[in-house]
Amino acid sequence: MQARDVMVCSVISVGPDIPVQIAANAMVRNCVSALPVIDIYAKLVGIVSEGDLIRRVEIGTDRHPSGVGEALMSSDALAADFVRSHAKRVSDVMTREVVTAQPETPLPEIVNLMEKHNIKRVPIVQGEQVVGIVSRANLLQVLARANDDTDWVESDRALHQRFVESIKNQPWASRPFNIIVKDRRADLWGFVHSVDEKTAVRVAAEATPGIESVSDHLGIAPQGSET
Repeated sequence: MQARDVMVCSVISVGPDIPVQIAANAMVRNCVSALPVIDIYAKLVGIVSEGDLIRRVEIGTDRHPSGVGEALMSSDALAADFVRSHAKRVSDVMTREVVTAQPETPLPEIVNLMEKHNIKRVPIVQGEQVVGIVSRANLLQVLARANDDTDWVESDRALHQRFVESIKNQPWASRPFNIIVKDRRADLWGFVHSVDEKTAVRVAAEATPGIESVSDHLGIAPQGSET
């Protein structure tokens, strides 16, 4: 299996000048733990994760120089820590050196990247543009369907792509959900924003020629207040 077979194609992203609070709101509303950061040309320039936002002055979790550990930190490290907890823009808190892979990257290589760099997700890029993302959760979804008695069927990959193509122009197709097809059976994972969207995704999968059955594991993301 390759990254293209399990990746979430509808990637929620933000721009580098977006306020940190807006990025946090987007993570909560879409039930994701990280957001690729793209510039005006849709080029990947960084990634911001929940780990980048847990020490913030707004919620009183920022570090204070009076602590014993902080006293041993260099001036540069303290300055960087201050920026991370006080910065207003995503560009000041995001990770700039992003580990990426391509759609055809085999899953074992994706796992190797996660372990080597101690990361939880790998953006999938084609050229310089993000076309998907593979997280640890996506790998667990594959494991949940694993069967030692059957092999991955090439036609399943075609069915996966057929489903993706069939909904790509739909407004609700931008939600963070994905489909895994195994032996002509589709499993739907991730989140949508309403019961109607949940039904639409299931119906789209059932209407995809070649898919024989659909298991709906989709959740409905909590709707927070707009900022």
